[in-house]
Amino acid sequence: MRHIVTKGLVLDEPLIFEVSSAGRKGVEPAVCDVPVVDAAKVIPAAMLRGANDPMAGFPEVSEIDAVRHYTRLSQWNFGVDTGFYPLGSCTMKYNPKINEDAARLEGLSAIHPYQPEELSQGALRLIYELEDYLAEISGMSAITLQPSAGAQGELTGLLMIAAYFKAKGRPRHKIIIPDTAHGTNPASSALAGFKVVPIKSESNGVLTLDAVKAVMDDDTAALMLTNPNTIGIFERNIHDIAAYVHKKGGLIYCDGANLNAIMGIMKLGEMGVDVVQFNLHKTFSTPHGGGGPGSGPVGVGKALVPFLPGPRIKKSGNKYKFVRDNPKSIGRVKAFYGNFGVMVKAYAYIRRMGPDGIRKAALTAILNANYIKESLKGTFHLPYDQPCMHECVFSDKAQSAYGVTTIDMAKRLIDYGYHPPTVYFPLVVHGAIMIEPTETETKATLDGFIETMKEIAEEARANPDLLKSAPVNTKVQRVDEVRAAREPILRWRPGA
Repeated sequence: MRHIVTKGLVLDEPLIFEVSSAGRKGVEPAVCDVPVVDAAKVIPAAMLRGANDPMAGFPEVSEIDAVRHYTRLSQWNFGVDTGFYPLGSCTMKYNPKINEDAARLEGLSAIHPYQPEELSQGALRLIYELEDYLAEISGMSAITLQPSAGAQGELTGLLMIAAYFKAKGRPRHKIIIPDTAHGTNPASSALAGFKVVPIKSESNGVLTLDAVKAVMDDDTAALMLTNPNTIGIFERNIHDIAAYVHKKGGLIYCDGANLNAIMGIMKLGEMGVDVVQFNLHKTFSTPHGGGGPGSGPVGVGKALVPFLPGPRIKKSGNKYKFVRDNPKSIGRVKAFYGNFGVMVKAYAYIRRMGPDGIRKAALTAILNANYIKESLKGTFHLPYDQPCMHECVFSDKAQSAYGVTTIDMAKRLIDYGYHPPTVYFPLVVHGAIMIEPTETETKATLDGFIETMKEIAEEARANPDLLKSAPVNTKVQRVDEVRAAREPILRWRPGA
């Protein structure tokens, strides 16, 4: 089965202000039954829009024009409901719409954070049980759901590590980070007050015990790695490395961004991991990439439980309540108790999948990634030719001989109806093409993608100029991303 889109009906669409015509109405408001007030008499003049402001007033269009305007704009976009989305690292995975319905249930969506505990028992129970589920999946001793995203979860974990060593009376100041770790790790470490010590993985893409021994000292608080790493390879030396770091008094932090490759198969706590952050908005059903909200819970081993953010939820009999009597806690890291709507979707996902379903999802993600890797490794350069986990990484080394780069091939994929994969990351692979099919896609979809990638490789050889101008079938063709980043137009002006 081949899934290729060539050309379709893509309509021009001006700004809605440009189609505005005085007197047109898209709605028929009810007759006002309260006294009309002159805004100029009650609002300071400095707060009113000026008569010469080009954004003054709302556009005036008919109802059908408003509907068609936004519908046409939506047709310019691409999403997981449109086609295959093989982004690596940031997982665009199974996000059933029914979980969105669950999060919108009135009893959950209309609840107020300041509502008394006795009137919030259902929400508190959901949070409490979700923490238990995540602890079971990861093998950690306790979980906090407060952090609102993966990066904040990283910072929370690192702040707990800092507090742990301070409580022991021997603060440590270094964090070891491999070159195959998640990209946000160095920034989070620096923000938490640590000095980053970078180390390189070996030629087959994994971290070695010798590399850790070369930099580990008494001032090292933790080794912060990602497992599976950003190349999509499992860090198979994790047991020996964790034992050595622990012997030296340090801790192991594992970035959980790639948890969907190991959930239900193995537990991080049993590998020697002391801290892990999850990404509910990647692994557990909330669509990632839409700008939020996210959720980045943190799991810890027994030694770090006293330092978890507060308050924590405790169960007494059949009642749930917040407990704030933890003197070693690093304190609150998020207003209220995290992004509750994301938690509802994660809870629904875990309950629906169950242990067997979660394990099957991980195994299928691994199977799909290896299928793509084996199918394309004769067409594209494969820097690490070994079994991968949830994602595989190629490069543009073979196509660069024709002057074609990774970005050229990514742009050309758009013409064929596919969202481009992650490009130029991880940084350890020059011209990287990172592909993550997830567990959601069928073999037929993967076969279509594989065939298209092979066709693009042939185009690179036979007609490289075509790829240099791609995409050619889209509403907006080849754009200057550098200029767009440096000279963004953030406000519409008449005639712009």
